[in-house]
Amino acid sequence: MIPQWEWKLSDLARVPQNGRTVFSCFACGGGSTMGYKRAGFKVLGNVEIDPQMMRIYKKNHNPRFSFLMPIQQFKLLPDHEIPPELFNLDVLDGSPPCSVFSTAGVREDKWGGEYAFREGQAVQQLDDLFFDFLDVAERLRPKVIIAENVKGMMIGKARGFVSLVISRLRKMGYRVQLFLLNSATMGVPQKRERLFFIATRNDLSLPPLELNFNDPPVLYRDIRTGDGSTINPESKTYARWHLKRPRDLNMGDVTEREEGKMSNFNTILLKGQKVANTLASSSVFLRDDVPRHISDLDIIRMQTFPSDYDFMDASVQYVCGMSVPPVMMQRIAEQIYLQWFQK
Repeated sequence: MIPQWEWKLSDLARVPQNGRTVFSCFACGGGSTMGYKRAGFKVLGNVEIDPQMMRIYKKNHNPRFSFLMPIQQFKLLPDHEIPPELFNLDVLDGSPPCSVFSTAGVREDKWGGEYAFREGQAVQQLDDLFFDFLDVAERLRPKVIIAENVKGMMIGKARGFVSLVISRLRKMGYRVQLFLLNSATMGVPQKRERLFFIATRNDLSLPPLELNFNDPPVLYRDIRTGDGSTINPESKTYARWHLKRPRDLNMGDVTEREEGKMSNFNTILLKGQKVANTLASSSVFLRDDVPRHISDLDIIRMQTFPSDYDFMDASVQYVCGMSVPPVMMQRIAEQIYLQWFQK
């Protein structure tokens, strides 16, 4: 049996279609898009602010409708510039950029500030993007709204933000459920915890959604393949790697113990007998058994991207790290179809 994480884009042509439609906001490389397609949904298109990501998205997904613009601009388009199909959606999908809610760093200091999410993008107030997405949802009135974000939204003061999102959805006429899901329980070879807001229009009178996943873990040794680049022998990282101990999870453990300073916690040691850590676009992943970085194919498999995905001129880790694992979204989409749409 071929593992879920070993697949090709060409496989999507053989997936039976269920007749349900999706439109994706903040689409990046299309991790969610591929998940919906693997579950039999028809993804009509996307909104994306990043020109490089839009080129990659079009190359791999051939969308029917694409909008290269900030979501703030998209939500203000006149009706005649929005395809009629988008006013009759089954699912509106979105993963509003979430770095201001990450548990890394002093996150509260970033709230309310304006930032460019990455070099070359427009400056935006990132914690407002979720509500811009809800403005789009209120206008399009899809049957189902799915929004993915980081676990940090449920921690500390950020819980007030979650309450505001729930309140807004209720005012829009939707019933909302929150699910904290770990991709490692869903057939994904990665420990990635994400919060999903899943809302249905009140007039549809759909029953509560049940999501219970308990797949056996896929260990790093099960997907490890090829060699990444060697750690520079002249670097501090190389010296620190040789000072690591079996219990060390990252290079921060080494620097704290050996040098008495707090640094390098973002440089992760991947162990063959464990499930890989969350793949972030900015993290550094080193193999624990040899002084090497992990390979690009390891990254692709960790994120359950297809082996024939064309990353064009972008970093494999950036595209994957910014995306929802396709298999993770597939598993959610399958349940939404079975519990809500099949009948």
